[in-house]
Amino acid sequence: MNNPDPGAAVAPPLQAALAVQRRAYLAQPVPSRAERVQDLRALERLVRENRAAICDAISADYGHRSRHETELTEVFSVLDGIDHAVAHLGGWMRPQRRPIDRVTFGLARNRVMPQPLGVVGIIVPWNFPLNLSLFPLICVFAAGNRAMVKLSENSRHLAALLIEKLPTYFPPDKLQIFDETGGVGIAFSQLPFDHLLFTGSGATGRAVMAAAAQNLCPVTLELGGKAPALVCDDFPLETAAERILHVKYLNAGQICTSVDHVWVPRAKVDDFVVLARRIVPARYPSLASPDLTSVIDARAYERLVGVLDDARVRGATVIPLLPGEAFDRVRHRIAPHLVLNAPPDSLLMQHEIFGPILPVLGYDTLDEVVQSIQAGPRPLAFYPFSHDRKTLDMLLERVMSGGVTVNDALWHVGQHDLPFGGVGASGMGHYHGREGFETFSKMRPVFHQSRLSALKLLAPPYGRFADRMIAWLTR
Repeated sequence: MNNPDPGAAVAPPLQAALAVQRRAYLAQPVPSRAERVQDLRALERLVRENRAAICDAISADYGHRSRHETELTEVFSVLDGIDHAVAHLGGWMRPQRRPIDRVTFGLARNRVMPQPLGVVGIIVPWNFPLNLSLFPLICVFAAGNRAMVKLSENSRHLAALLIEKLPTYFPPDKLQIFDETGGVGIAFSQLPFDHLLFTGSGATGRAVMAAAAQNLCPVTLELGGKAPALVCDDFPLETAAERILHVKYLNAGQICTSVDHVWVPRAKVDDFVVLARRIVPARYPSLASPDLTSVIDARAYERLVGVLDDARVRGATVIPLLPGEAFDRVRHRIAPHLVLNAPPDSLLMQHEIFGPILPVLGYDTLDEVVQSIQAGPRPLAFYPFSHDRKTLDMLLERVMSGGVTVNDALWHVGQHDLPFGGVGASGMGHYHGREGFETFSKMRPVFHQSRLSALKLLAPPYGRFADRMIAWLTR
């Protein structure tokens, strides 16, 4: 008889791995700073000593992934993040002193102690498989935890490489990595972790959160959405186009914080198109350019082709930006595209694009743009372009998003001292830097009573002194 639960066969090994890590945590619940630094430097050696193989494995998983994009967005960001954590770890670990309430008359003292949670689960998508595996691990190890990582079914080559190399750097009671072989994701999300981090789609995020709720496991969800860029009339259009088009076609648009669509003053839409037709071919001369990353697989390729077809049928203008062929079905590559006049009910405007397609929307007033963004789910990022302080203040006050980069796109994500996370439909919780350390720590309040407790004066039997004290405390 077939087992109706696809995770049943893989659950026991996952449960055994969790049990090993939990026993190790209970035996040593609070690693020293030196031990945490050792874990972080082991993570660094894993990347440095296998750098070329990592780039090759990710490229094989994509069909083709620009080596420079892997180096810049994954390898560099992880190594830089490790250095940042090591440099600041002592301050993060230091107990925080807090003021004393007046009811204690200043005789007691308060502090908040960051302590490791235990074992953290990390579910990783395919689009930045190294970054989104190891960057959370920086925070997890800095906070003194152990971890289990589940990679995507689209990251088979990288998963095989990391699983093979990992025992050289970490024992299984510190870190284990798992491939998606069918049902692993379901079973993984059902484990009673001390914290679970998921990065991926909103639909899967809901399922992960529901599974984690059965164990009252806290979750951090990093999702996505339709992140808008908004070019205000005062900002130089060419500068905006250069920056937006760079980010949009990075990794073939397969970034949760990428520009999903751009709002441009209606009178400047044609100029934006002219600029795009000049800028993009200069960066990617043809569909065969080694700097142009493939769409991840055939299913994603067909979805994106279908999105373009739907927009075209509905009356939109579809503009390929490279000379020659715009599509390569065999290698699932798609040339960068602009789309003009996409109807609001088109697939392009209803769902996160996650590909090298940029709708350009004309507007007449900023209020029109603000209301349109406010009417949809809150995006993971917002990218306003303006040099006018009052305009920026208005936009930042009225448009809610997970994060913001002003006068560029994406780069707030790479700032180690800024928390990264969504809001509403784009996610919940934060990590990166200190916020990541605190997310994977129990920020434990500790109250130290003094030798002489002032509260003794307010113990029963209550009398006139208690009345006077309550009157003073509530004055």
